[in-house]
Amino acid sequence: MRVLLALGGNAMTGPDGSATPAAQIAAVTEAMGAAARLVAAGHEVVVTHGNGPQVGNLLVKNELAAHVVPPVPLDWCGAQTQGTLGFTILDALDAALAAAGTPRPVAALVTRTLVDREDPGFTHPTKPVGRYVDADAARRMVEHGQVWEDRGERGWRRVVASPEPLEVLDVPAARTLLDAGYVVVTAGGGGIPVVRDADGTLRGVEAVIDKDLTAALLARSLGADVLVIATDVDHAAVGFGTPQQRDLGRVTLSELHDLAATGEFASGSMGPKVEAVSRFVAAGGPRGVITSLTHITDAVDGGFGTVVEPD
Repeated sequence: MRVLLALGGNAMTGPDGSATPAAQIAAVTEAMGAAARLVAAGHEVVVTHGNGPQVGNLLVKNELAAHVVPPVPLDWCGAQTQGTLGFTILDALDAALAAAGTPRPVAALVTRTLVDREDPGFTHPTKPVGRYVDADAARRMVEHGQVWEDRGERGWRRVVASPEPLEVLDVPAARTLLDAGYVVVTAGGGGIPVVRDADGTLRGVEAVIDKDLTAALLARSLGADVLVIATDVDHAAVGFGTPQQRDLGRVTLSELHDLAATGEFASGSMGPKVEAVSRFVAAGGPRGVITSLTHITDAVDGGFGTVVEPD
């Protein structure tokens, strides 16, 4: 089967959220062990990943150095983290595939995702990114054209657009590599956000695209048989945090829609993952799964995790 494996931010940092280079390398090494197990089981594998902590680090550097060098825009931050994480993933994946006795060529693509330049998020940005700072630090960044909001006692925080992903533009390159036998890493961080101007040219924009929604779009575009959203829990749950909490196993698309409509899945955590697997299955995908890295192989086979299938 062709498997789209979407790794959450927890797969790119240490258990405590640490984003030091050593912690990132250790986390990526563990994640690529899971990817290698899928390849060893005979599957074609495409990997996509989050980049929130890494972009957060770059934003701090922007803030601290704003009086010395101009801050780089968010699309540049996305491109830089795709490159850094891509090379880290490739090194770990090469080693994991060799250890599993299934060496394969691997490649990471710097990947653009098209969004609508009229998306309402650009006029009313709401997605918080980066750390909290004091008013003086925020004012310096506002002078560079950024939008910051006063969040009370915690300080000021930057807000940006989070537009809907419309098309992963570099899918043809990913498909060519897959057909040639490569394990492909692509669309990191949801892809570098770009818009198409009236004359047809593309340009990067200040935005953050939800990585899970891009994963659903990428899985459909590549004809994946399974979309796996890897997170830090074995299952999505209903009644989360209450005595009635219950893990979700195999569910139909309509059952999952009904649960989502009642507010069972928080918008800042499980909500986008549920939305992503729902979109994939609704568009004709055979199966979407939410689970932890530990159980990836069983999840792909449909035997573990929250497994979403057509009605």
